[in-house]
Amino acid sequence: MLESMLEGYAEYYSAEFAEKINRGLTENALKCKYNGGSVALGCVIDDEQHFQINPTLAPVVLNIFNDYLSGKTQKEIRDELNNKGLKNANGREFTINNISKILTNRRYIDNYIYKDVLIENGIPAIIPNDVFDKVQEMLKVNRRAPARVWSKTEYLLTDKLF
Repeated sequence: MLESMLEGYAEYYSAEFAEKINRGLTENALKCKYNGGSVALGCVIDDEQHFQINPTLAPVVLNIFNDYLSGKTQKEIRDELNNKGLKNANGREFTINNISKILTNRRYIDNYIYKDVLIENGIPAIIPNDVFDKVQEMLKVNRRAPARVWSKTEYLLTDKLF
């Protein structure tokens, strides 16, 4: 009997503790504070746990977006960054997944996102909104027409005929 009572108390304590942690993380999110996890490339966390722009890596992020807008593929961007000796946010070589996540990360246009909390102007912007929107359009078009990369010539019905 005492054992089941102790188990019940432990379960109650665990559930209450999880609720308090989630409440604290949500409060931090409403204040646009860092809640843990990996920090996006080009950002740093200051002493007050707010996101700030990293002056040395923010131009790299801007170059990634500009290179993609100029027509380079994600693979070409990855190879160029790795040849320069640059590392991703985790200190490893860049992969295509890293480039894809960078190109779709809304934190670069000043959106703070944590679970279902979205605060615009919560983070300093690295990428202008119009550049981000153009990249999203290009990604959408390229996602529809993956065979275009394999073709040596441009065909009239590319991404129209299946």
